[in-house]
Amino acid sequence: MLKYLLITVAALFATSACSADEAAKAAQRKFEVGQDYFLIEPAQPVTGDKIEVTEVFSYACPHCAHFQPYADELKGKLPANAQFTLQPATFQPAWEPFARGFYVAKSLGLLDKTHQALFDALHRDHQPLHTIQDLANLFYANYGANPGSFLSTATSFVVEGDLAHGNDLVRAWHVDATPTLIVDGKYRVTAVPDHGIGFPEMVLIALDLVKQEAAAKKVHK
Repeated sequence: MLKYLLITVAALFATSACSADEAAKAAQRKFEVGQDYFLIEPAQPVTGDKIEVTEVFSYACPHCAHFQPYADELKGKLPANAQFTLQPATFQPAWEPFARGFYVAKSLGLLDKTHQALFDALHRDHQPLHTIQDLANLFYANYGANPGSFLSTATSFVVEGDLAHGNDLVRAWHVDATPTLIVDGKYRVTAVPDHGIGFPEMVLIALDLVKQEAAAKKVHK
């Protein structure tokens, strides 16, 4: 429960008003490994040539809903040599239907339409979406998904494999709270209220680490 309490504090910190001076100070701050962000040991491989920034999240997590504008900001500020990806977590059994729904929506090419919309449906509109059946019939059907096909895919061998692989990644990254950012399989960035790390700082740290990784890749070419 402690991790969720800390993230709750982080969300409050992140959504509080911030003056121009405070924002400038945050942008100039030097962030320290082991205190403001953390090494992933051992580092995990990434696919492709681009620097990978991954958000570990759940649609069921209210803090992830609060983080979504910051995730959009981060995605928009990434350079051409980096890419933003999503990895659903299943820390609780109640989160699993949302992970299954994510994988099916991704396979159907629906994420661009449904990602923010599902956060809104759950945390703004408080729609009763609790099971994979709810998601198929009451949510994804509104975006063109056939409920029967959606449900059969959600329990398919392919999605079972996606779930297992995703859970393995989350464990290998040592993620124990959402939202968390993973940079190139090497760094873990999460809210650390005791050190003044809220959602705006998470974005700044991730962007700094992307620059650091880009510079390192140039040196090793």
